[in-house]
Order: sequence, then C-alpha cells, then structure tokens
Amino acid sequence: MTRTPWTPPVTRVRLWRWRRNPLRRRSDLAEGWIILLTWVFAVLGGALAGWAAGQTVDASLAARRAQVHTVSAVLTADAARSVTEGSGYDGDHVWATVRWTDPDGSVHTGRTKVRPGTSAGSATTVWTDGTGRTVPPPASTAEAALQTVLTGLLVAQVSGTAVWAGGRLLRGSLVRRQLSEWDKEWKRVGPEWRKLSGGRG
Repeated sequence: MTRTPWTPPVTRVRLWRWRRNPLRRRSDLAEGWIILLTWVFAVLGGALAGWAAGQTVDASLAARRAQVHTVSAVLTADAARSVTEGSGYDGDHVWATVRWTDPDGSVHTGRTKVRPGTSAGSATTVWTDGTGRTVPPPASTAEAALQTVLTGLLVAQVSGTAVWAGGRLLRGSLVRRQLSEWDKEWKRVGPEWRKLSGGRG
C-alpha cells in the first residue's frame, strides 16, 4: 500500500472586504480601508515622528556641546569639608568659588562643584559658555545617543498609538452606523420573513 506524503495545509489570507461578492457592502469596503490605513499610518507615521524627534534632540545636544568649552580654573578659597543634604545628583561634591583667565586676559569668577576639603589654589576644570559663565557639563556622545534613541522610541510609540486610537474611533463609528442600518433593515424585512417562515423567524 502506497502512502501519499503528508503536506501541510496552505493558509490563505482572505481579503474578503476587497473581493467582489454580492454580500459585500460599501461599508465593508470602507472598514477594510480604515483598518489598512490605520496600521500603515500608525507604523510609518510613528516611525517618521520618532526619527524626526530623535534628530531634533540630537541636533539640540550637538549645538549645546558646540556652545560650551572647558577652561582651567583655581579655587579662590578652601572648599567645605562636609557635604550638605540635598546636594543633588552629585551629592559627593560641594560648591566652591573658582577663578580663571580667558585667552584675551579677562578674569572671570564663578562657582562649580569640587570634592569636599579641596584647598584654595587647587586646579580644577570647569565648563563655560560664550559669556564666561559656568554651566553644567553637556551630555557626552554616549549620553546624547541614548537620549536620542529613547526620545525617538517614546515619540514613535505615542504617535503610533494616537493614530491607532483615532482609527479605532473611526471604525467604531462606522460599526455603530452599520448596526443602526441593520436594525432599520430588519424592522422592514422582519415581518415579511416571519410570514414566510410561519412565525418561526
């Protein structure tokens, strides 16, 4: 007895909303287009929005890095020997006054964070902007890349979800309209159907 080899069943995607058949209504076709366009815009629109947001963040961080620079400064007084509570993210440092000289000979003073107990005259490096003010250090290349990626992912998710939610609302409105039309149609056809079925419909 010859056995025929087993072949896995072929799964066919039935796009019934686009196929021509007597039961398909215009609302079915409209619903199909709503579903398709919702997914397309949610995926592509979310990706484009995320990419644009990421590029904006990256450009902003790069511009800030270009506007600040480091200078060598010295402490004008001894730094505090103990850290006060609520010092922020770098709680193991204390504020101290420093002084530095620009290449044009102008002298500046400002405040920066140093290790507790640093003595006056000690050298340190501070970040300054074009006006000679001390500023926080800019994000490093790795930190900027991480912020860019996280911002892009967040914006992509929010944008895609918003589009998907809008599509769901639009589809829900169409479904409610279909149900209303079915109800009206049944009120018209129902009595005739019950007569033909002997009152059993």
